Amino acid sequence: MSTDTTGTGTTHRKPVHLAVYDTLADWEPGHATAHLARAGHEVRTVGPTTDPVRTLGGLRVRPDLALAGLRPEDSALLILPGADLWDTGDDLAPFARTAREFLAAGVPVAAICGATAGLAREGLLDDRAHTSAVSFYLAATGYRGGERYVDADAVTDRGLITAGPTEPVAFAREILGLLGVYEGEVLDAWYRLFHDSDTEAYAVLEKAGAL
Repeated sequence: MSTDTTGTGTTHRKPVHLAVYDTLADWEPGHATAHLARAGHEVRTVGPTTDPVRTLGGLRVRPDLALAGLRPEDSALLILPGADLWDTGDDLAPFARTAREFLAAGVPVAAICGATAGLAREGLLDDRAHTSAVSFYLAATGYRGGERYVDADAVTDRGLITAGPTEPVAFAREILGLLGVYEGEVLDAWYRLFHDSDTEAYAVLEKAGAL
């Protein structure tokens, strides 16, 4: 996703924004952010403030910017990882509200694990196909989108990607496909390599220069 912001024909790729907050599940966004960065996408972290946060794994992360300073027009994608805080209060509700702003502006959002519950509470899953850990996890939020739940590794519908906590590779597959990092057989090979350890997929990626 590139935009000419110079008026001279030069393209400028907008950064991808990764939300970071206390109790963030380290394993969930890693495949996506690593391969986005390797493909030349800038990944910037956005926190509740610019104060450091600590992940479930104990990593200390200082956000690049505060949520209040994030605008959809400045971003290619917002990634919302899971975190214990999604289920223990309203601390992360502002991130769900920001996701609403992104989707309304036509900028995609990717949510995994507990973040899907946050979006359910915000009403963003009521009219989109989606998935999560299990259907009854989202049902407990009281949302109205139960009929749109799909039992799949990851789902993309109208700019919104959702996945459960055990599917970080499928989550990344949807992100990489949505942003055009990999497509077709290359995207399929990437998934087979990192999800299934399919050694035959390596040759496809090597031939495409995707390693």
